[in-house]
Amino acid sequence: MTQIVVPTLGESVSEATVAQWLKKEGDTVAVDEPIVELETDKVTLEVNAPSAGVISSIVVKEGENVEVGALLGEIGGSVANDSKPAAAPVEAPKEAPAPAPTKNDEAHKLSPAVTKMVNDNNLDASKIDGTGKDGRLTKEDVQNHMAGGVEKSAEPAPPMPSAAPTNVAPDNTQREERVRMTRLRQVIAKRLKSAQETAAILTTFNEIDMGAIMALRKEYQDNFVKKHDVKLGFMSFFVKAAVQALKEFPAVNAEIDGDEIVFKNYYDIGIAVSTPQGLIVPVIRDCDQKSMAQIEKDIMDVGGRARDGKIAIEEMQGGTFTITNGGVFGSLMATPILNAPQSAILGMHKIQKRPMVMPNGEIEARPMMYIALSYDHRIIDGKESVSFLVRVKEALEDPQRLLLDI
Repeated sequence: MTQIVVPTLGESVSEATVAQWLKKEGDTVAVDEPIVELETDKVTLEVNAPSAGVISSIVVKEGENVEVGALLGEIGGSVANDSKPAAAPVEAPKEAPAPAPTKNDEAHKLSPAVTKMVNDNNLDASKIDGTGKDGRLTKEDVQNHMAGGVEKSAEPAPPMPSAAPTNVAPDNTQREERVRMTRLRQVIAKRLKSAQETAAILTTFNEIDMGAIMALRKEYQDNFVKKHDVKLGFMSFFVKAAVQALKEFPAVNAEIDGDEIVFKNYYDIGIAVSTPQGLIVPVIRDCDQKSMAQIEKDIMDVGGRARDGKIAIEEMQGGTFTITNGGVFGSLMATPILNAPQSAILGMHKIQKRPMVMPNGEIEARPMMYIALSYDHRIIDGKESVSFLVRVKEALEDPQRLLLDI
């Protein structure tokens, strides 16, 4: 008998929640096959089978909390292939017709958080329209489905009655749904509220004419992709501009520790990523030493793994400054909240053409972006915050500054 235990979860993480069992009692598993998903306050991780065999017992149910080293279940002796039932789904011949879709069949398309919502509410995932990548379901899809109470179907809906009683009280069990907050969502809520209560948060704004960067990307995009095998995005420009400004205004790259200010002589930039589980911030290390191509590759790598729940806890620790881009969702202007213990965060927004008065006095429609810097006024003065944002604006409106470091 082999025990399935909670592995080491990472620095400062001692507890997790059983998000989803990928196998049930009696299922056959191979060595290193994923069998259960655990959700910590930072990431969702898979626990793999330590040996081949059959799941003989599941000790901890979904939704329960467990500590490092706790017993999750047990694996019994392996089962010979010839002893398996011939009609078992995993051994059905390829030419056999596929069974009708069920929510279990759709599980591979769902994130742990969405899977839990589907299962907790006894929903059929195959009857919910997915708006995510490759038709994947999102939490919003499930919530909208539950709120509307309508499943996709080829059959026409039955006609509504000609008259409805007016004295019938609404059934709140159908009008409302209660879904338990994930551990990650609970931690996000606590940290954001703590940041507001602890720091003296102010926000300053500016705007950037994105025309020069857009023209540069258009001119060099094809050659950039051929050479580096990654697209030249906007984020690498913002990272480089931020690093340049952080060097000039070190308080923006610092943090408060008790009655001391800790100045950082390195530039580990956090990039906020929206995932089905919530907002997380992977960190790109030593951005002052990396090329724009390497920064783009790192962003693609950690961003993709973050959305898939495959990122390590260590990759989200130790950032000195954060950049968040609400523009990808259409935000025109917002005030981002600090990612504690950092002292500042830069917010990007939607690029939108607006009439601008040019130096020659003419009015042109220019691709403009509002940017915002939220900062801790305890260690960053207004002059520093405004000057920092001006430096970012100047570097992005004249990208040659980034190359010349001026």
